[in-house]
Amino acid sequence: MRQFSQSPTDPAFVQNPYPFYEQARAAGPFFHWADYSLTCTGNAAACSAIFRDRRFGRESPEPLNIPDHLRPFYAVEAHSMLELEAPRHTRLRSLVLRAFTSRRIDALGPQISALSHQLIDAFPDGPFDLLAHFGQKLPVIIIARLLGVPEEMAPDLLKWSNAMVGMYMAGRDRAREDRAVAATEAFVAFLRGYVEDRRAKPADDLITHLIAAEEDGERLSTDELITHLIAAEEDGERLSTDELITTCILLLNAGHEATVHTIGNGVKLVLETGAQGAMADPDPLVEEILRFDPALHMFTRWAYTDVEVMGHKFKRGDQVGLLLAMANRDAGVWDDPHRFDPTRPIKPNTSFGAGVHFCVGAPLARLELRLALPILFARRPDLRLAEVPSYADVYHFHGLQRLMVV
Repeated sequence: MRQFSQSPTDPAFVQNPYPFYEQARAAGPFFHWADYSLTCTGNAAACSAIFRDRRFGRESPEPLNIPDHLRPFYAVEAHSMLELEAPRHTRLRSLVLRAFTSRRIDALGPQISALSHQLIDAFPDGPFDLLAHFGQKLPVIIIARLLGVPEEMAPDLLKWSNAMVGMYMAGRDRAREDRAVAATEAFVAFLRGYVEDRRAKPADDLITHLIAAEEDGERLSTDELITHLIAAEEDGERLSTDELITTCILLLNAGHEATVHTIGNGVKLVLETGAQGAMADPDPLVEEILRFDPALHMFTRWAYTDVEVMGHKFKRGDQVGLLLAMANRDAGVWDDPHRFDPTRPIKPNTSFGAGVHFCVGAPLARLELRLALPILFARRPDLRLAEVPSYADVYHFHGLQRLMVV
């Protein structure tokens, strides 16, 4: 297995990581990324296999050594279904999916469309940052509405989320860690009070539904569902307050962070390639945006036993980096993979993961993109870039610092 050195904070890599991915791809299915001391793969078949193989998972097989100053952050992570495996992951995900239903997501369509128009109506004259005025506001307001959190909290939610996800970015230092811990504590304090308020005064929102995710699959009226949700039982199990708070934080962070980057990356691609005409059929356009320049570039898995994948032998406790954006440009899957083609036939990509950890928010993200982007370009057909966009130093995420348009 070949070793490569590439700083994820190097300015050239931040702006365009794909040449490094192709250099590493030539070495075979797996390579060693020296800067992370990590075995990695951007081979689409290997990523798909590891995502679906229960011999790999998110939860470390051995206890992690957590510094005292980070304990508040990891106390929340300890209840995150994103970081857990069966049986806790199965239980939490099942309870969440009973509230985070496709019908509930689809019902947000009119709100997404109306909010898109409202945000466009408020665009300033002259050059402005589309991320600040549209890309950030749309997903955070929608996820706040879904959960039942007051919309006026959106700036705080955005600030807390940005600080917390800084824990996953390359170049993390003590200052970033301290910001993440402070944001975690503020987020938890707010949600703890808000959950208790919802227990006393149930509403037709996701937090109320998560308080108790109904015991069986029978469809109930809203009033009946709220009553059952306050009991929050599934075969005698329920979300604890800490689990509920962590789930809300996960849904808020994941529910808008990647979508912000995807909106920015997608609008940039459309403006640079002149693909505005593709808005007439947004489904392939959205999937191509997700494939070509996704918001999340790396996800890791632990090996739970000795296992071999495509000739590489993992030992229990080994970690592997799955390079999603690299896998999305695997020529074994995609014709002419480095060309942005908004009419490309739809096929599965790795941007939302796969297997038991497939992103529960994927339907909401896709709905927001399918509705918001056509509205944006229908309302502003003369939209154009006001400056060359620059990517932010946020790896393993990949998104713009700003998107100045006129």
